[in-house]
Amino acid sequence: MVDFGLTDEQKILRHSVREFAEKTVAPAAKELDENEEFSIEITKKMAKMGLFGIYVSENYGGSGMDYLSYIIAVEELARIDGSHAATVAAANSLGIGPIYYYGNKKQKDTWLPKLCSGKILASFGLTEPDAGSDAGASRTTARLEGNNWIIDGSKIFITNSTSQLSGVCTVQATTGYKTDGKKEISCIIVPNDTPGFVRKTMKGKMMWRASDTGELFFDDCKVPKENLLGERGEGFHQMLQTLDNGRLAIAAMGLGGAQGAYEMALKYAKERKQFGVPISTFQSISFKLADMATEIEAARCLLYHACRLRDQDLPFSKEAAMAKLYCSEVFGRVVDEAVQIHGGYGLMKEYNIERFYRDQKLLTIGEGTSEIQRLVISRKIGCFST
Repeated sequence: MVDFGLTDEQKILRHSVREFAEKTVAPAAKELDENEEFSIEITKKMAKMGLFGIYVSENYGGSGMDYLSYIIAVEELARIDGSHAATVAAANSLGIGPIYYYGNKKQKDTWLPKLCSGKILASFGLTEPDAGSDAGASRTTARLEGNNWIIDGSKIFITNSTSQLSGVCTVQATTGYKTDGKKEISCIIVPNDTPGFVRKTMKGKMMWRASDTGELFFDDCKVPKENLLGERGEGFHQMLQTLDNGRLAIAAMGLGGAQGAYEMALKYAKERKQFGVPISTFQSISFKLADMATEIEAARCLLYHACRLRDQDLPFSKEAAMAKLYCSEVFGRVVDEAVQIHGGYGLMKEYNIERFYRDQKLLTIGEGTSEIQRLVISRKIGCFST
């Protein structure tokens, strides 16, 4: 693996997360996936390692590191298991991020120390049954009555929203209409124990079976008006920025997953013998592995570049979309060939590559489909300018 000019702190972080993933996550991943079980124990251990709030200021209980460091941690977890990488990615990008970047001091003081310590997890209520790629089509509403917001509606496919550790959700809702007739979108912080807020764990998933995914229902759910995140009507902008950050984490999951799948395929190809020799010596197999290694390094370059732009406070929206698109699709190509190399064994749950094959698919769908990423990129490069 190329060094990429990482700092000593980043190298130490990579080593420690890799060691944790191999020693703690790997032995449990298969059984947790089979049982569709979210591990409170492992999540708490990840919290003790400081994996929640990596980029948050130490004033609020975070580690005060840069965004690239956070991405490296997600990458190393995804190299072993997508579900646990998803828990950390969603907790940071979608849970902590909105409150950290858009919350006022009181909101930050109230929630961030709990979130960074892993005492509770936060979720981001965006997707709805009829509002996925078209996030602006959200039907969830919030009306201001006196000193309270009254929220009605539902959300679906929300990570970290229903487990025993889930404590709060940032909900995107329509709070009115602008003078031009367009919806006024706002984000509101809703504690999980709020009356009228019901959460249901989703089962029967093909992928990320050991992560917590939920459906959320709001029925006359009342929260104080000071739970508004930022200014009224800023919710759509907050959502777009949150997704930009989240795309880097999804890209890291694609990169880490591809690395893990490649390593499994390489190991298997060296051990598996046909016609008296390891199949890694066959040109058809060695070329597959060479292509995997090449694409993974290219993906890492693209993702780390996007992270460094973000860490330098430079525009990175285009690069985030490119990284998310490329890394997620590289994972798809790599894991497909990795299963091919494993042959029939790659189709058996006994082999971890089978789980990787299933987990990959969400990455081309979640936090903006590949089609949406191509739309974002095409707009950024001027395809729709007049």
